[in-house]
Amino acid sequence: MNTEDRIWNLVIKKLTHEASEQELQELAILLSENPDIDDSVNLMLKWWQPQTEQTQEGYSYFLFKKILNRIKEAETKLPLTNLSQETKAGNFEPGFKKKALSNPINHFVSHITMIKNYLKIAVRQLLKQKMYAAIKVGGFALSIAACLLIALYIREELSFDKSYPDADSIYRIVGIYNMDNIHEKGVDWPAVMGRTMKTDFPEVEKFGRLMPNSLFWGAGSNELKRSDAPENTHEEGFVYADQSLLDILKLPMIYGDRAHALAEPLTMVISKSKADKYFPGQNPVGKVMYLNNNKSKPYKIGAVMQDIPTTSHLHEYNFFLTLAGVEFWNGEQTTWQASNYRIYVALKPETNMAQFNKKVTDGIINNYYIPDMIKSGDKNASKIKNALTMRVQNVEDINLRSYDIHDGMSHGDIRFIWLFGAVAGFILLIACINFINLSTAKSANRAKEVGLRKVVGSQRSGLIQQFLTESLLYSFFSFALGLILAVILLPYFNMLASKSLTIPWQQWWLLPTVLVSAVIIGVVAGIYPAFYLSGFKPAEVLKGKLSSGSKSSGLRNGLVVFQFTTSIILIISTFIIYNQMQFILNKKVGFEKDQVVMIQGTNTLDNEVKNFKEELLKLPAVKSVSISDFLPVAGTKRNGNPFYNEGKVKTETSVGGQFWDIDADYIKTFGMKLVAGRNFNPAMKTDSQAVIINQTLAKRLNLKNPVGKRISNGGDPMLVIGVVQDFNFESLRDGIEPLVLHLSNSNSIVSVKVKTGDMKNTLAEITRTWKSFSPNQPIRYTFMDERFASMYADVQRMGRIFTSFAILAIIIACLGLFALAAYMAEQRSKEIGIRKVLGASIGNITTLLSLNFIKLVFIAIVIASPIAWWAMTKWLQDFTYRIPIGWEVFVFAGIVAISIALLTVSFQSIKAAIANPIKSLKSE
Repeated sequence: MNTEDRIWNLVIKKLTHEASEQELQELAILLSENPDIDDSVNLMLKWWQPQTEQTQEGYSYFLFKKILNRIKEAETKLPLTNLSQETKAGNFEPGFKKKALSNPINHFVSHITMIKNYLKIAVRQLLKQKMYAAIKVGGFALSIAACLLIALYIREELSFDKSYPDADSIYRIVGIYNMDNIHEKGVDWPAVMGRTMKTDFPEVEKFGRLMPNSLFWGAGSNELKRSDAPENTHEEGFVYADQSLLDILKLPMIYGDRAHALAEPLTMVISKSKADKYFPGQNPVGKVMYLNNNKSKPYKIGAVMQDIPTTSHLHEYNFFLTLAGVEFWNGEQTTWQASNYRIYVALKPETNMAQFNKKVTDGIINNYYIPDMIKSGDKNASKIKNALTMRVQNVEDINLRSYDIHDGMSHGDIRFIWLFGAVAGFILLIACINFINLSTAKSANRAKEVGLRKVVGSQRSGLIQQFLTESLLYSFFSFALGLILAVILLPYFNMLASKSLTIPWQQWWLLPTVLVSAVIIGVVAGIYPAFYLSGFKPAEVLKGKLSSGSKSSGLRNGLVVFQFTTSIILIISTFIIYNQMQFILNKKVGFEKDQVVMIQGTNTLDNEVKNFKEELLKLPAVKSVSISDFLPVAGTKRNGNPFYNEGKVKTETSVGGQFWDIDADYIKTFGMKLVAGRNFNPAMKTDSQAVIINQTLAKRLNLKNPVGKRISNGGDPMLVIGVVQDFNFESLRDGIEPLVLHLSNSNSIVSVKVKTGDMKNTLAEITRTWKSFSPNQPIRYTFMDERFASMYADVQRMGRIFTSFAILAIIIACLGLFALAAYMAEQRSKEIGIRKVLGASIGNITTLLSLNFIKLVFIAIVIASPIAWWAMTKWLQDFTYRIPIGWEVFVFAGIVAISIALLTVSFQSIKAAIANPIKSLKSE
């Protein structure tokens, strides 16, 4: 029996005249040692003044008869008017004579006094139960910090592309292609389509084109310098754009006139940060810059725009090159056979989007695409008519709703937003469960307080307000600590999510949002304990019939199961994501990506690039060198071509695939394997019209013995001299596409296969060789294996975030489990003492206290496993190459969960088992 219980038992004996002199002395000593309880006891004793009537010795229920008599006496002395007024006002407590609240000021003061008293009691309770309070506040604070971080992440993702003044009327055109088990979405269209839409569809007010395809000179990355500077600087983020695109997006300008910034040929718009870099403190409008040392195309700066915010799908672009006067080849601006442009349109406000989508699909496909294909003899025309549809996508949806669209941009995923939002909700719910569990488990400790307060006149509504006040106090403390934790953890979270999030302290809505959230969470977490605790019947409490909070044990068990179900789902998901990433990064992809150094920007060497290659081959650490910017990693060149068997251009359906320009050492450098035929031989002039194809293209073209056959991509037939074994050159989310390798120049990247050993000195030697060819341009290189891994950076980020949240959820769940185990050990201390006296071992007692919790974890495993299996099966569907979900994953997660629960509970169980039984039995 704890001290508080002992005090109230002695008080009851004193009131019923059953206390001995020794017990009265003990009561006085205990009250002097516990002044917080002394106030309540004195109030009770002061109000209760025994009358002269004879008491019934040994009959404790006589206390209640006396109390009822006192209440009746007090009620008969109250004036009727006061009684009725107080009852109507809801301020009447039986047994007490109150003054009528004659004015609102008195009413307000009364409420302030009541709230002050509630807060005083709440603080006392918090200080009295330090461990349980720390677990409640700590669990809440951790969950609130996690929710705040996730809320910042979601807020930024939802804010994308809202900075454009007319964002609600700006759209880009998306194509949806479904044919022969190929399901794709893309945004690349012919150059002529924007003008056609403006002419044919009155709903289109303006159109603008964006051309980011690095296949064409100037787009992508370049070596850039001022016209009067000797040294080049590598820059990313070049894109071709129409003047009308600036008008549609209304990008703000720092210098120059937006209306004419890209109106003239060979003009460019640069960002403010790049202007400060190349022209510090100057207005650079009218200045000239060179791309890749090409002085035949001097670009004049037409304007300087504000840096595009990071919350824009165009934020990676710092240089807009004009499309005025541009034609990449003869007829490129009028053909429907090449698609390299993104089309943006400004639509009239009254446009019906569903009708417009159908109208555009019918108009463009039937009136332009199909007739052009029929005219060229393409047998795909009839299929394309049914396979291709078009729709418009609002610019505000591009970031989160383009996860299945091939646009070459990095953007978010609405599925992650829902996922992380759900995780945040579950973590907060787990903390609320801890609060409810501990509040109901400790109910016996508050029972006598509730019983006596009801006896002396407290109403249930007042008790509910008291317990909700305690809950709100915990919530406010938790939010304060949670904000501090969020500030501390924000740099780590930014690293995990590859973000630069900040807490918006300057925003007016932050403090009100935090306060309202604290109130809502405090009420939600405390409302059940408040109604539960305030519902105790005083007669049962003071007679000792309350069963130590066990009435809600079923609810507590259910909540513990929910906590661990959530935690186990996160454990399983994290384990599968990790295994999938290891599978991808270590899978044999058909080429050697390790020990390959990719030197970039070598196109500035012009004709010297081959000499640079020969000098690299002289280095003892270099095994092989290849010149090509078509590489099997992200960020390198890609294209698309239709392929046919010789003579079948007008009779067979084409097979789409890649057409890469490589050199003769390409296959050797990347360790690819020829399964038929031979490699290129530069000494044979005919090899310039020869090709090597991969196995997938051979299958698609039904070539059983491809070597010696001829294929075409619409031009002259090309002789197949070899077949290379299939290798993955795109993300493993997708399958292997058809591929044709062609002997030609493509010289912006030189790949160097080096021997294992001293990489530092090897890189130093490569750098010295580079400087001998290009002293005014710093060398840039990356490792192919790192570029390969970067293709899966989004999945790796998700895995790291999942792991962090899984650990956090487990910690919060274990805090609650730890506190419940401590409470159960406390409640069963006498039982444990008796068992030890009768010979029970430490192991017996530990098992007794731990077994119930382990059963709950087993139930959680059974519930969590099918849910996690379903969720991860859906996630893995995004990958063409994926791991199987085996039974060992669930066994592993179950062992982890049981081990964590066992370690958490065993600490308290062993502590109770090794305690001296005399301490728990001495009061009996």
